[in-house]
Amino acid sequence: MPSSRLWVFDLDNTLHNASAGVFPLINQQMTDYIAQHLQLERAAANQVREAYWRRYGATLTGMIRQHGTDPAHFLHHTHPLPELLAQVRHAPGLPALLARLPGDKVVFSNGPSRYVRAVCRHLGILPLLRDCFGVDRLGFHPKPDPRAYRRVLAAMGRRPEQCVLVEDSLANLLTARRLGMRTVWLAPAGAVGKPAYVDVRLRQIGELARHVRLAKM
Repeated sequence: MPSSRLWVFDLDNTLHNASAGVFPLINQQMTDYIAQHLQLERAAANQVREAYWRRYGATLTGMIRQHGTDPAHFLHHTHPLPELLAQVRHAPGLPALLARLPGDKVVFSNGPSRYVRAVCRHLGILPLLRDCFGVDRLGFHPKPDPRAYRRVLAAMGRRPEQCVLVEDSLANLLTARRLGMRTVWLAPAGAVGKPAYVDVRLRQIGELARHVRLAKM
C-alpha cells in the first residue's frame, strides 16, 4: 500500500466558485432537459430538478431512478463545456498551493469526467493531479453515496485513513468520516460552528497551506 497521503478535492465551490456562474448555467441546462424529455412546462421542470436534488443528492440520480434516463446522455447535454468554461474563474495561487501539499492529489466530483478534466485544465492544476474522478467513472453513484468513495479508494490503492477529503458539502464530509477519512470543510460564508466529523474548517482554499500537517496524521 502507498504510504503517502492522498488529498481528495471536490471541484465545484471548493477549487473554484461555481455558484457565481457555473451552477446557474448547469441548473438552467438541467431544467431545459427535464422540460423537453418529460414534456413539462419550465416551472414544473425546475421543481422536479430541485426535488430530485434534495431527495437523492443529485438530479441525475432522480432522473435515472424515476424515468430511466440514460445518464451519459443527461450529463452530455447538461454540461456544455465552452459555455461552462467561460464562467470558471481562476483561483489565485491554486496551482502553487497544490504543488506544496505533500502526497498525491485527485479531484472527486459529481460532474462528468470530461467536465472535471476540462475545468482542472482551465484552472492550471491538471498536471498536478494523479487522476480526476467524475460520476461516470463511479458507476453513476454521486457523493455522498459511499460506493463512489470506495471506487476512488480502490482506483488509487489507498485506505480511508490515508486520505483527506477537502469539500464544501457537509453531507459529503460526513460519509468520508464514516469511512475513516480525514476531513477539511471549506465553509460557505455565514456558516456557524464546526461539526465533530470535520477536522479542519477553512474560509477559503488558500488557508489549506497552514494545515499541511494533515499529510502526516
